[in-house]
Amino acid sequence: MRYAPAVIIGRAVRAAARIRKPGGGSAVPGLVVNKLAPGYLAHALNSFPRGLVIVSGSSGKSTTTKMLVSVLRAHGIRIFTNPSTANISQGLTSALLEQADVRGRIDAELGVLEMDEGHGALIADRLTPSVVVLTNVMIDQIDRFHDPQMVQGMLAKIARRASAAVVLNADDQSLLELASGLRGTAEARWFGVSHGVRVANPRGFGYAETAPEASAVTAETVVERVDGARTTITVAGEAMDVALPSRGVHYAVDAAAALSAAREILGDGFEPARAIEAIGAMEPVFGRGETTTVRGRKVEFVLVQNPASFQLNVDSLPAGTEQIMVAIGSDVRDPSYLWPVDTASLGRVRVVSGSQAQEIALQLAYDGVSIDRIEENLATALDDFLALPEPSSGGGVKTVIFSADSMRRTRAHLGLTSNSDGAGGAGSSTSTGGAGV
Repeated sequence: MRYAPAVIIGRAVRAAARIRKPGGGSAVPGLVVNKLAPGYLAHALNSFPRGLVIVSGSSGKSTTTKMLVSVLRAHGIRIFTNPSTANISQGLTSALLEQADVRGRIDAELGVLEMDEGHGALIADRLTPSVVVLTNVMIDQIDRFHDPQMVQGMLAKIARRASAAVVLNADDQSLLELASGLRGTAEARWFGVSHGVRVANPRGFGYAETAPEASAVTAETVVERVDGARTTITVAGEAMDVALPSRGVHYAVDAAAALSAAREILGDGFEPARAIEAIGAMEPVFGRGETTTVRGRKVEFVLVQNPASFQLNVDSLPAGTEQIMVAIGSDVRDPSYLWPVDTASLGRVRVVSGSQAQEIALQLAYDGVSIDRIEENLATALDDFLALPEPSSGGGVKTVIFSADSMRRTRAHLGLTSNSDGAGGAGSSTSTGGAGV
């Protein structure tokens, strides 16, 4: 009961924030509660009867978390999870307030949380996760972190808190190094990609055409084949044909991470058929390859956050995609880090927008991409792009490629809400896949 006053105040702040700004203000209640009751977040997260699972890493954590939650719920486990936009301390607390009773308790057996690597490291010492899942360490996050070793250190701090298992990407050198420094009772469990599966090929960036021929460890869960939005994944020697929420090898790797973690959590209770069905039925996380209807137009939203995801998403677009808009915002502090991406296959981009429109337009032009128009005002660009006649090919789908800042602004301008929040948007209808990360 000692947290009841803070929880009641936080819920009142949440209600007031929604009146003032419908669909916004989600972090404010968490900020208030964290100030009033600094111990509440850790207390709540450590209280689930079946433990806490943390998913972190540079990329793929939102989709991996949603896949894992879908699989575990299909096995009958009551899960508390956070939307992908609430992966820092105040967002996590706000997510708890959405479901907590007046005493701050959550009616769930297991917590499965996506955590930002930086904020996760800050609160790691107060948490007692049973399982930690680490997706990767991107070498190009210097616009946010100083170097990969900094990210590796933050993820190691989170991983060391695991009591049962740490699920790791066997094809990531930073995670291989991280695992060698783990101590305690937690077992290392590995997922990876079979040699011969194309990973990425951005110009001059050192990513391989295929996964490594041999890893220093043996992965128990392996992506064997990827064909668009379908993949074959071997789990403990059993081949599983899995339908993905969107196209691309990156989604297959996310699925491998989720299946590996689910098998560890469920043990002998893991049922492959249930897992396959659950992943095949899930919708993409908002913006990660989501196709929806806006103002009577079908639109595919493709989020890119670093050169690897940009390249994989460009490679995954169907040849001859007719109408493309690219919007890069203020979250890309140094646009030069996108230059290693080979964007030539885009061919033609109808509108380039966002606060970094001029920079990304220069990169596209360098790759020989034809640009119809540069419009820095994102709202105007979106309105005009949607007003273009419906594409004659590709099922009439328009494609918007954006960075995180432009994604948030697009969502706000179009009145969309995240399907990962469990809510439909004012302009949304269905999600049918695409190419996001």
